[in-house]
Amino acid sequence: MNAPFPQRQRPISIAILAMGGEGGGVLADWIIDLAENNHYVAQLTSVPGVAQRTGATIYYLEIYPRAGISDAAHEPVLALMPVPGDVDIVVASELMEAGRAIQRGLITPDRTTLIASTNRVFAMTEKIALADGRVDTDKLAEACRGAAKTMHAFDMAAIAEATGSVISAVLFGAIAGAGVLPFPRQAFEAAIKRGGVGIAASLAAFTAGFEATTAPAAVAAPAAGAEAAPAPSRAARAIPAALLQAAEKFPPAARAIVRAGIERTADYQGLAYAQLYLDRLAPLAALDRDGRLIGETARQLALGMAYEDTIRVAELKIRPARFARVRSEVRIADGQILEIAEFMHPRTQEIADMLPASLGRFILGTAWLRGLIDRMTRKGRVVKTSALSGFLLLYLVAAFKPLRPRSLRYGLEQRQLEDWLATVQRLAPTHYDLAIEVAAARNLVKGYGDTHERGRARFATLIGLLPALGALPDGAARLAALRKAANADDTGAALDAAIAQMKEPVPA
Repeated sequence: MNAPFPQRQRPISIAILAMGGEGGGVLADWIIDLAENNHYVAQLTSVPGVAQRTGATIYYLEIYPRAGISDAAHEPVLALMPVPGDVDIVVASELMEAGRAIQRGLITPDRTTLIASTNRVFAMTEKIALADGRVDTDKLAEACRGAAKTMHAFDMAAIAEATGSVISAVLFGAIAGAGVLPFPRQAFEAAIKRGGVGIAASLAAFTAGFEATTAPAAVAAPAAGAEAAPAPSRAARAIPAALLQAAEKFPPAARAIVRAGIERTADYQGLAYAQLYLDRLAPLAALDRDGRLIGETARQLALGMAYEDTIRVAELKIRPARFARVRSEVRIADGQILEIAEFMHPRTQEIADMLPASLGRFILGTAWLRGLIDRMTRKGRVVKTSALSGFLLLYLVAAFKPLRPRSLRYGLEQRQLEDWLATVQRLAPTHYDLAIEVAAARNLVKGYGDTHERGRARFATLIGLLPALGALPDGAARLAALRKAANADDTGAALDAAIAQMKEPVPA
């Protein structure tokens, strides 16, 4: 009878999911160095990703103790890729990457320790959605907690920024603090030192990550809680107190939105424009029953009055605060030179929109002139706002701001806003919920260029359906469903299908 095979020790499997520029490769190298210098066999493979923000990569490691290798026959065979249901440690540099690991089956409640940063870098699908396409962070964190055996999660990106390092060092500290690898803290720190680059900053970030992980609150993702009141914005500080206090005349549930609208419109075109914003909201105050009508109308009116045009884009790109933010984000040191390149592609329509109405109409109505401008702007251009020539070019465009009320687009936008407000005001006394949906539907009109034109056309389509919707007992619910369909795709197919099915009852 043959002797039974000796029971073999299984390797420790680690999957690291990180985006480009976050030091995922450095983190993997640290772990390899840590293992090999503590008498472990280690193997690393990486699979670069594409079309995910800056390019997410999966680094997969397996480590095995040399003490468990009695002879050549017991040499471990380490895997090249993670196997669903068989990963001990998953490290995610961002919360959505943890969600992707769950989708792949890498995180399981019987074995996986999840170490994740709770910061968000929005995925392309979230950014290109016609409506708010962001994934609910609280639900994502809850899914991560339920999928993993143990979870250590906190905002590691903020710690990395505070310590002047990269998130990989914080993640390395979190791995050490979680106690999921059989090595002491000193061994982790020795691996960083052997790396020989950015040792001081990396050790500071490592320490912060270690301490945050060993704190009791680090086992779960941060729960929603009371936040400190934000400091007044620069725009708010420049607005007279009496104008801001006008928000107190509106229902309590809508005051924060009205105040933000005052700040936005004042920053966009001045105090008189902010007063116009309040004057337009005033007639609806008497019709509001629960704060919903004023709240939604105030939100959409502020967005509509502060529409995006070439003047606004130019103004925002040359503000000192933007240069300071960019310098902070890229961590420019003293003596380093920063260059900022803006990729701009204004169309003939957008150029005509910013000009006085008569001149804008002349350009759009003159075939040869419009064709000439089309050819000149077909390829767009790169403007370096960090150079004097590029800065002055955008400064010149932004200088049209005082002339905006005479521009072609300003007149069109104000007429359409007035028509929309009149519709909301007309419906509110008898069809309150439908009026709220009409107010919310104005969100379809946003952006610029083709996106703006498509949104305006779909909004007009929904407004054209109001007579039929007003005659139905569930008209508000039907308009909500149509509005959702209008945001479903950029082809309009979902909206066309929803309109065709208007006779069908709306599901509860």
